[in-house]
Amino acid sequence: ALISQMLVVGSMAVLLALASARPQNDVEIQEYESENTGFGGYKFSYKLSDGTIRTEEGTVNNAGQENESISIRGSVSWVAPDGVTYSISFVADENGFQPVGDHLPK
Repeated sequence: ALISQMLVVGSMAVLLALASARPQNDVEIQEYESENTGFGGYKFSYKLSDGTIRTEEGTVNNAGQENESISIRGSVSWVAPDGVTYSISFVADENGFQPVGDHLPK
């Protein structure tokens, strides 16, 4: 349950930021990679024609134990309507969602 909640919260926060940051034009997928065996973690990345680049990797910690958790690391960058490229890197783990970006408040 904790793993699912962390995945949803982290993914939704990033998607919300992206959806509100740029106009809805036709965008094509230029690159896409995904590895998800269902055991031990996952990773994916993609690049879009509008300049958006996204990577994420999740690792299961203490698998099968009572304190099992997942650590997620990733990044996203996009070009805003003003032409500026914004980037966020993040960690989501037992300490919550921790985004870092030059444009974010410290």
